[in-house]
Amino acid sequence: MAAALLAGALVMTGCARDTGAAGGGGSAGGEACATGTAPSGGAAAAPTSAAATKPDASSLKVGVAYDIGGRGDQSFNDSAYAGIEKAVADFGLAEANVKELTAAPNEPEDAAATRLRQLAADGYNPIIAVGFKYATPLAKVAAELPNTQFAIVDDNSIDLPNVTSLVFAEEQGSFLVGVAAALKSKACHIGFVGGVDVPLIQKFEAGYTQGAKAVAPNIKIESKYITPAGDFTGFQDPQKGNVVATGELDAGADVIYHAAGASGAGVFSAVKAKSTPDSPKYAIGVDSDQYLTADPAVRDVIITSMLKRVDVAVYDFIGAVASNNLGALPKIFDLKVDGVGYSTTGGQVDDIVAQLDAYKNAIINGSITVQSTK
Repeated sequence: MAAALLAGALVMTGCARDTGAAGGGGSAGGEACATGTAPSGGAAAAPTSAAATKPDASSLKVGVAYDIGGRGDQSFNDSAYAGIEKAVADFGLAEANVKELTAAPNEPEDAAATRLRQLAADGYNPIIAVGFKYATPLAKVAAELPNTQFAIVDDNSIDLPNVTSLVFAEEQGSFLVGVAAALKSKACHIGFVGGVDVPLIQKFEAGYTQGAKAVAPNIKIESKYITPAGDFTGFQDPQKGNVVATGELDAGADVIYHAAGASGAGVFSAVKAKSTPDSPKYAIGVDSDQYLTADPAVRDVIITSMLKRVDVAVYDFIGAVASNNLGALPKIFDLKVDGVGYSTTGGQVDDIVAQLDAYKNAIINGSITVQSTK
């Protein structure tokens, strides 16, 4: 799979260190897991924003229906709110004209529909549904209210003129942090913790796996989901996140990437507890720059985060509604439009930024194609 991904784009000068350990792993404190020459392909085009003309949103009333956890999850929902904040700062959207409601874990679909109808009845237009769990209720409500403009994050199944899909190339950003994990691992053994075993989160895992194997084909990867499909508490259970991450660390992983929402706090605490000066362990955050949002006590183990720019999508959507130009929005928020990426806060990936950006440019330029499934 790695060979197909990198044909014509990557010349490997090395691979996972051969110590005789299962899966190509090595002992902590050894030399780097992989040494490879990053792909060439020139610089990528600068990203563009659909809302760059700074439209006037002062007359809009924006409703936001958050996913489980709501504002304060330090991840997905907070990223959506960051887009609202930027629209307030840049477009003149009044804070008093923003109303926020939040989903409960495992609530019935009619509760989500009621939430959307409440926002519309209170005069909010547009309304932004944050999360794929809104897909079925939104399809019903949007059909009932053709004069209300809706957007939904992470779903493109609704074919109605008043619904805009805000979807992302999560696999592309995850590929980049997979490269980072392989380059930073001393054991040639990394891990992935997913919140809920659904196709969306499987995209994160798929990209992460491809990125790691691109530079270390023999790397060993632990992968586990906190809850099965249908049980969305996996996005809001730090204790279970801690248990799953601890299991992967005990199995030998020394870098763990989570795509688990608020449960990621438990992943960070597990990594912190297992990390020592002689045997450091590292974590990779998701959605937001979690070095900035996580508990300061665990910040030093967070080397990077996969940035899923829900903030950019929400900001651009509000701008497009205000300027009556929804057609200017990208079909998918990918690396080309700064829809996904990776963070550098904390400086722990500064030494590999050139390699990460070379892979980023190769993806943007089409030299590397990242698959959304394993």
